[in-house]
Amino acid sequence: MSSTLQISIGQYSDKGRKETNQDFHGVLVPDEPLLGMKGIAVVLADGISSSSVSQVASESAVKSFLTDYYCTSEAWSVKTSAQRVIAATNSWLHAQTRRSYYRYDPDKGYVCTFSAIVLKAATAHLFHIGDCRIYRLDGTSLEQLTEDHRVHVSSEQSYLGRALGVNPEVEIDYQSCEIERDDVFLLVTDGVYEFVGQRSMVDIVRSAADDLDGAARRIVEEAYRNGSADNLTVQIVRIDAVGKGDAGHRPSVSNLPPPPLLEARMTLDGYRIVRQIHASSRSHIYLAEDIDSGDLVALKIPSIDLRDDADYLRRFMMEEWIARRINSPHVLKPRDQSRKRTYLYVVMEFIDGQTLTQWMIDHPQPDLEEVRAIVEQIAAGLRAFHRKEMIHQDLRPENVLIDRTGTVKIIDFGSVRVAGVSELTGHRQDNDVLGTQQYSAPEYFDWEGGSPQADQFSLGVIAYQMLTGRLPYGARLARASGKSQRSKLRYTPARDFNSAIPVWVDRTLQRAVSLTPAKRYEALSEFLFDLRHPNASYIDTRPVPLMARNPLLFWKGLVLILTLAIVVLLALLHRGRT
Repeated sequence: MSSTLQISIGQYSDKGRKETNQDFHGVLVPDEPLLGMKGIAVVLADGISSSSVSQVASESAVKSFLTDYYCTSEAWSVKTSAQRVIAATNSWLHAQTRRSYYRYDPDKGYVCTFSAIVLKAATAHLFHIGDCRIYRLDGTSLEQLTEDHRVHVSSEQSYLGRALGVNPEVEIDYQSCEIERDDVFLLVTDGVYEFVGQRSMVDIVRSAADDLDGAARRIVEEAYRNGSADNLTVQIVRIDAVGKGDAGHRPSVSNLPPPPLLEARMTLDGYRIVRQIHASSRSHIYLAEDIDSGDLVALKIPSIDLRDDADYLRRFMMEEWIARRINSPHVLKPRDQSRKRTYLYVVMEFIDGQTLTQWMIDHPQPDLEEVRAIVEQIAAGLRAFHRKEMIHQDLRPENVLIDRTGTVKIIDFGSVRVAGVSELTGHRQDNDVLGTQQYSAPEYFDWEGGSPQADQFSLGVIAYQMLTGRLPYGARLARASGKSQRSKLRYTPARDFNSAIPVWVDRTLQRAVSLTPAKRYEALSEFLFDLRHPNASYIDTRPVPLMARNPLLFWKGLVLILTLAIVVLLALLHRGRT
């Protein structure tokens, strides 16, 4: 059975009783690796009758989507890629109208409706603006998957409430659904579905066998016979084989064998080993010299203990794939590999410096400005990941290097979650907890998956540790199991360990490391701003009541006072009786 997504497609479009066909449609089935990483795109656009240039908008919308979608980052999810392309097309169409004679009457400008399906692995992603429809064949009936954006003024009068190119920004309906072999989708314009009953469309498709083009044509012909005065377009998509997660062009387990443990003076594919830099249960890293260029590099090989673990090896190979898609001075760069490899390894730039862990040992009482400078550089690296829809998931002092110039770089991409790759593997990658407990956001341990706010939590913990030498929740967070235990944890103010920290900085750290993701900052830029600029809401000289600071201590104290009062009353009562 094939592990690659395969479809059969049938299409037919006709101008009908109009002089011009303002509909436009298209399908793109790319070759690998794009087939696996980006999927198959099926697109339909319908022009607006009030516009004489709407056919230009329809053609531009379809062609730009089928071209630009496949130029977006492989790391992005289908939703992000498609929505950004559609938004850009909308802006361009709107700008064309503003430059034309129709700038004061958008309904006559470069506008159209738009519907698309992107099929990737075992999922269909639907995008919709306007009144074309996407159906899924369900037994003997059609299930309408999209909602018509048409506003009905009366039983006889209506107008289009949403279209591509009308406004500077556009709201895009999005949904996804799982697909199976033999699933059938139909994309049709209003000139068809208003004149052909759903049962007729089902019967025509069911009787078509492999002639889907013929079925699309017969549906259009029936709409014409039934009096349709509009343009008529039908697309029929049948799923012949569902793509498996490993079929995409994400790195798969290589046929190359892992190298043996290396020693000084050994050579490997043109690299001379100088010494070991780091060893752990997850990998071994060596300082090596490129014999041809004389450059020093960091050469990373898989862990000896995990070489039989296919998932581990796949994550190991993903590290270089990820590094080559990020361009930031604060993220470790891969080295160009021009020579043939005989073993499985990764070559990265060599950083002459120290880990943040060692830096904290050397600087037990750093100046606040030093901490800010390091945190801002780490955040710049994280934002490079987030722009590509990647979550680092294992940000900790050991994974941050500081070179001799003071430049900070994030390293180790073995736990990075890539949205575009996760779509290929389903939910499994989201459920892997690969980070270090002391620095990982608590939602990971509730199987809720990561987010930019999870990386923010880790960065907040690091900032807190640099300023205090401790962790905001101590070792309690790592030991807590389940939400109920974590709900009892309380943030320990950084000022308890370092009185030089301003109150507003302490409150900033407290928000960044909140155990509830929704209570953290929405963006890293907000966290960085508050770390440098006093937030007025955090500056409150009034003493915080004990009940707000530590409810448990408050109630314990209250119980103790009441107990003492009862003891005193009992003593007085006993004395009175005697």
